[in-house]
Amino acid sequence: MTLKTLKENLKELSEVYDANSMDTFISLYLNRRKNGKFIQRREKACRSILKGKELENFIKTMEDIKKFLAKNSDERMAIFASHRNGFFKSISLPIDIENFLIVDSSPYLRPLARLVDEWESFTLLLMNSNHAKIFSISIGEVKEESELSAEIMNKHKKGGWSQARFQRLRKGEIHSFFSEVTDALQKIAGERILLAGPGKAKDELANSLPKEMKEKIVEIIDIDIDDERELMKESINLMLKKEKMESHLAVQQLKGEILKDGLGVSGIKDTTMAARNGQAELLLIEKDYKARGWICENCQAVEEGKVTKCPYCDRKTSEIDIVEEIIEFAERMDTKIEFVDGDELKELGHVGALLRYK
Repeated sequence: MTLKTLKENLKELSEVYDANSMDTFISLYLNRRKNGKFIQRREKACRSILKGKELENFIKTMEDIKKFLAKNSDERMAIFASHRNGFFKSISLPIDIENFLIVDSSPYLRPLARLVDEWESFTLLLMNSNHAKIFSISIGEVKEESELSAEIMNKHKKGGWSQARFQRLRKGEIHSFFSEVTDALQKIAGERILLAGPGKAKDELANSLPKEMKEKIVEIIDIDIDDERELMKESINLMLKKEKMESHLAVQQLKGEILKDGLGVSGIKDTTMAARNGQAELLLIEKDYKARGWICENCQAVEEGKVTKCPYCDRKTSEIDIVEEIIEFAERMDTKIEFVDGDELKELGHVGALLRYK
């Protein structure tokens, strides 16, 4: 599962909903290592509440899910299904997740959206003066993309050659090796590059890279080239820290835009409007924050609070977590989502958005 594939799945799922029923889709996030009797408990709880056609669909959908689980051995997965709508989609997940079983009118996307936000892909180059490995790291998965080596002359002077001639030849070999590494890196690298290794080779390579490649470097790490396990751990932790810092800077940018009445909005009402209209460039959400709201599946009106009939088309409404609806709007509109730790967004109403236009 690559980050690109996960984003494509999110986009597809954000456009799936049932306009005629609130309790149609089951979203199951399952970590079999932590399963125990989780599914049985949640199934019993949902059966006790659902009635009529919704209960009938729930039972049949759960039967579909159990049949799939009996044949599939993946330890961690997300399943989105509705027997009534003939819809079934499973996604194998590469990292541990919390167990959820949600019944709603559309797939529950927040855990997937958080996964995309917290596990940005990056390219790792591990090298010294004559050996290099390039890795792609995405959602905690590591894939070795390329390995390059070169026979570089030792630094000491060899039989009869002048020191100047020897240094020219050695410098040429190193330059040729760096060019080879640069070409491989350009073919593989995404938007973020991490350079690591002992000595000065990685720094010299960084200085020789084209400008557009230099701008993608987020960190240069000194580490033993043979200690790959420790490097993977350190690089992933480093990128997670970078993600938290970017969240903090995004909140500060949002505050600045609001202060000058610029391209920023906050609070449930204005953020919902911006996400729904496609104005939001970056959606900021306080982690785990939920807010009661309502949706009219007929005209797709969404607002905070609680009403039983839509004030716009007089059709029945359904109670929702309005933050989940904002996430769905954002995914449909290709809006980047940033989940923010702590209370940084509390004073702004827990949610906000940097805008493309006003």
